[in-house]
Amino acid sequence: MSTQPEPAEDTADAVDTEPGAPGTARESERNDTDADAGGAQAPEPDAADADADADAGDAAGEAGDGTGAAGEGAAAQVSEAEAELAAQRLERERIERRKAEKQQPIASGTKLSGTAAELLAAVRAVESGEKPAATVFGEPRPAPRRPAPEPVRRPQPAPDGPAPVPAGPAPETVQAVRRVLAEGGAPETLAPGASALLGEAAEESLRADPWQLLRVAGVRPEQADGFARALLGAECGPDDERRGRAVTVWLLEQAALTGHTALELPRLTAALAQRGVPDPDTAVQSTLAEGDALVFQDALEETGARPADGAVAAQGTEGADEAEERPVRVLVGLERYALAEESLADGLARLVNSVPKQDGAAEDWERAAASARGSAADLIRAVAEHGLVLHTGGEASLAEPAALLRAARGLGLRAWAAAHGPLGRDRFAALLTDRPTAPHPDSPAVDSPPSDGSALDGTRVVTLAGLLAGAEGPGRDADGALDLDLLVVLDAPQVDVETGALLAESLPDGARLVLAGDPGVLWSVGPGRVFADLLAARVCPQVASRRPDPGPLGELVSGIGIGELSQVEAPGKEVVIVPVRDAGEAVHRTVQLVADSVPRAIGVPAEETQVITPGHGGAAGTRALNAALKERLNPGPGRFGGFDPGDRVAYSPVPGRTLPGRVVGADADGLRLSCAGEAVVVPQDRVERTVRHGWALTAHQAVGGRWPAVVVVLPGDAAQALSRPWVYTAFGRAARHLSVVHGVDQALPRAVAEVQAKPRTTRLPALLAPQVPVGG
Repeated sequence: MSTQPEPAEDTADAVDTEPGAPGTARESERNDTDADAGGAQAPEPDAADADADADAGDAAGEAGDGTGAAGEGAAAQVSEAEAELAAQRLERERIERRKAEKQQPIASGTKLSGTAAELLAAVRAVESGEKPAATVFGEPRPAPRRPAPEPVRRPQPAPDGPAPVPAGPAPETVQAVRRVLAEGGAPETLAPGASALLGEAAEESLRADPWQLLRVAGVRPEQADGFARALLGAECGPDDERRGRAVTVWLLEQAALTGHTALELPRLTAALAQRGVPDPDTAVQSTLAEGDALVFQDALEETGARPADGAVAAQGTEGADEAEERPVRVLVGLERYALAEESLADGLARLVNSVPKQDGAAEDWERAAASARGSAADLIRAVAEHGLVLHTGGEASLAEPAALLRAARGLGLRAWAAAHGPLGRDRFAALLTDRPTAPHPDSPAVDSPPSDGSALDGTRVVTLAGLLAGAEGPGRDADGALDLDLLVVLDAPQVDVETGALLAESLPDGARLVLAGDPGVLWSVGPGRVFADLLAARVCPQVASRRPDPGPLGELVSGIGIGELSQVEAPGKEVVIVPVRDAGEAVHRTVQLVADSVPRAIGVPAEETQVITPGHGGAAGTRALNAALKERLNPGPGRFGGFDPGDRVAYSPVPGRTLPGRVVGADADGLRLSCAGEAVVVPQDRVERTVRHGWALTAHQAVGGRWPAVVVVLPGDAAQALSRPWVYTAFGRAARHLSVVHGVDQALPRAVAEVQAKPRTTRLPALLAPQVPVGG
């Protein structure tokens, strides 16, 4: 469909690239390409999350070149991009430490042995009917988990200036890779990314195993096959062991882009067969033997209560056999996400099982709770006694974490809040201080909170990326832990497993963590569904806000949350439906609404109106809408790489993070932006990959933001992209007025009623189960 995101940013079978420009694609050839590859269907992305895949891939090209976004700014403070890059460096260091702790590494190049081989053989035996599941997976109880080692803490003083730019691949290495790519008929634009991934020996690696080209973002198996045929000639074949390994890893990476932290083994082997791998089992074995992936056996949730050990003994052998019939699933995942998910489970279990610091007498906490009302009091009481608490609710429920932070400050706690992005940070800081937010979220204002997140009452609000990187917030103590007693993480559904793992490891012993958010919005762009998994696991107290969002907009969004798209009374034109017949009319009416109708009838200027549409491509995607809106609102020649001063932009310094901003100017250093009051300089060679016009965003780009007026564009070809979470998220971004440019007929109520978020395969609940008692 034409409003899907850029195909290069789609995941699984939706990825398609042009030979000369990986990372861009011909949407009209998507189905033909998949057919040529044997009709292969990798794990399919959720239609509702299609824009998440696009946002995750917006900066995929630069993620591989090792340059990140550090050092971009000439600003006095560390930029959001530098903060995010520093956090990623910490995460990589942590994963390297965990890899070094593995007791029995599998030697590279050897055949699969030990538990991995036994699990694969067991699964094959069960699938073929040779053995019943009870005899194969009937261990009395799983092996005890290795206790999580204490993370290595290192002091991290706040940097005095911008972080240094990481060194990229050597020019001679890039040039050597260019030569081998040209020899194999691959575009030379892949050279920097391949060099950064494969290191100094990149040329030799590609000649020895051409399918390693699949590790570069945007490359598809059929393209790597063509490259391998050009280099290997007659030696190249579909049964090549190197190809099987590369396609296995590629499928797991595509699954991660759609939110999975691992794939069930039967699903993985089926996808390998569809990708033309003759022996999927051997391909998986080879991948595991080389250490490119890991295999796990996780117990599934049992339908009934398991009898006590004494009762089993009394029942005799027959009862013991029944008790041993535990359903399991065998999963295969990339080590990066496996270690992050295990680390996250260990850190959360430490919070749940520990006793919070006794900072404040019980009667002081009770007095603080008594001074609050409703579910805010419940939240304060839960936090007083527990290290981990979940809080759910809509926009109005933010008043309850605000009450908690005020109470914590009154008790002398070092309390902080962290939001997903700068818009959420500034909005919550204004809520704490009872001051209005800046009228233009991408520019500073006199009455806005200070840019470092400080609030007048002493409670501080930061972005989560800035907090973890040390660019914002309290910094770290001598042990390397965050120097705080209480942390409230807002927009918790946007936390992926890697961010969650770094957060959990960064909290000091005795600290309290509150994860707060709206469970109805779209999940994180990165892999995992941390907040939803914790809600389902019920390992800690959960406080549901009883504070409804007010007015017709609140009524509309609340109904969508339970699957009902009902008509609401909107005497003040809070909700307006604009029917259209085709995508061209949708673009025309959208420009008219933003530039004329909403400012005249509602009183909201165009600068405070945000357009949201399902995807980047197509006749009514973000690209088409932004081009039309620029022509009307800020016409210009686009002399700075397609941008002019005053253009609204969406800056993605790293995959999955979008900072709304405005173009200030450009010079020899690059494109100058103002993002939430922070000056950012984007080097010229990164502008095309990281900066888009921002009058129109996708729903995932808009998560965490809220605007006075929102125009949601739903052209007819967007029907397949709609789901309840997508509609809930898009409609919920409006504070005063919502216009819906409606061209999908009955697809909209059907999506709200029937299309849920597509499930993600994760291991967090299974990892938490043996460490945390049910109910926390």
